[in-house]
Amino acid sequence: MTKEHLPELEDRFLRYVRIDTQSNENSQEVPSTAKQLDLLRPLKDELQALGAADVVLTSYGWVIGTAPATVQTEGVPTIAFLAHVDTAPAFSGAGVKPIVHRNYAGGPLVLPDAPDDPITPEDDLALAAKIGEDIVTASGTTLLGADDKAGIAIIMTMAAHLLRHPEIPHGPVRIGFTADEEIGRGVAHLKLDDLGADVAYTLDGGLPGEVTCETFSADKAVVKITGVSTHPGTARGKLVNALLLAAKFIDFLPQHTRTPETTDGRAGFIHLYKVNGTAAEAELHLILRDFELDGLAAHGELLQALARTLQAAEPRARVSCAITPQYRNMRYWLEKDMRPVELAIEALKRAGITPVSRPIRGGTDGSGLTALGVPTPNLFTGMQNPHGPHEWISLQDMAKATGVCLKLAQLWTESPKDDPATPAR
Repeated sequence: MTKEHLPELEDRFLRYVRIDTQSNENSQEVPSTAKQLDLLRPLKDELQALGAADVVLTSYGWVIGTAPATVQTEGVPTIAFLAHVDTAPAFSGAGVKPIVHRNYAGGPLVLPDAPDDPITPEDDLALAAKIGEDIVTASGTTLLGADDKAGIAIIMTMAAHLLRHPEIPHGPVRIGFTADEEIGRGVAHLKLDDLGADVAYTLDGGLPGEVTCETFSADKAVVKITGVSTHPGTARGKLVNALLLAAKFIDFLPQHTRTPETTDGRAGFIHLYKVNGTAAEAELHLILRDFELDGLAAHGELLQALARTLQAAEPRARVSCAITPQYRNMRYWLEKDMRPVELAIEALKRAGITPVSRPIRGGTDGSGLTALGVPTPNLFTGMQNPHGPHEWISLQDMAKATGVCLKLAQLWTESPKDDPATPAR
């Protein structure tokens, strides 16, 4: 762990998490919320102040810059480090009050705005392993935003170090801060020429040592139910209540299997996360997740079958189920060229960190970017319990991640120029 990075990491992280940057899947704007620009614009200014080259804020909400190469670049790939600015819409990200619990001594972390709901090592074994470290939480009524402002702070600190130390050998290093990752649109508008990278890494993972080359594949489903609307006072034999039909559909769904709360490991799920509507019309929003495409398709087929069953039970209503792809398991591409993963593992070893490679039950911007032809494994930041009030992170873990990124930037210059596994532009 590189202690010299701790003050910078803390300063940056605490500044970033105070800015509300939630994305909004119901918006058609790009980025989906203007408040993401409240962080993107300062990040652009910060990169420029550090001396990064070619810094831009694109029309689709990416900040991109470069730490110029310090070695001859022939045969050296351009690598990128990426993190997203938006926080999850599922829990409040407004008015975040970060708290640094210095030299954690064990026991519960009491959150002042929710003192009856502490974070405890009994419920969180990862916290139990952090004795003596500096733990950052929110105050109890908001998420913290370590997902993924920790990644931003790590990458910015790495960039600052590279730019201050031109004696460190590395090829072109691209720095990218993205929008709308939490709603699955992080790379939807990206122009690959804007990024200009051969290989990339997202900083969007959990405990130290994690390097991820396998994610869920993901689809979204929207079930739309249109009933028959009429005045309730004269509704006998006429009214078809869309909300009651929505309740029946929900009752049809798996309750004890194939849900997030009943699965782990490599088991996929169907997750109902939003319902809205009136007696006239209702919508149910679900996400489908699986590591294998056959499993993902089976989830979709089940929903379609349930929609047909509901339609048959009430022919006066209109019931539809629309399924749209979101992202795919990055393994399908990375297994054809594991060089980016192998170098990440080597960087971890050189940093004295035991590599941990396991599939993550989620996705990253790297899922979409890998499918577009830029292999993009995911690296740890230290974040824990994202998307809720018990989110926390260790500053020391963030420092470890910074050190790994610095080693990784150097490792790519050591690849033989004629190595057939080295990606080509």
